[in-house]
Amino acid sequence: MPTINVMEEIVQNIMKENLETMELTCTCERCKADIIALSLNHLPPRYIVNASNRPYIRAQFMPNVQEGINILRVVLQAAEIVKKNKRCGN
Repeated sequence: MPTINVMEEIVQNIMKENLETMELTCTCERCKADIIALSLNHLPPRYIVNASNRPYIRAQFMPNVQEGINILRVVLQAAEIVKKNKRCGN
């Protein structure tokens, strides 16, 4: 069975929902991927093997729950780092 890192999906969703508030100077795929990668390097993985457990894990990280706020903070910090150190050439 394949393993799924639900944290990756959570970070991607949080980034998409907050992309406009990040005020990025570049929104190319490389910069967005850098934000996701940097965020994931600072967050604990949440692996599952049964996709039906995905909603339970994601519910723990809803935006109004402290864990969701912590993830948002990490994503915003990663966005600031990427904004100051773009590697895309744009």
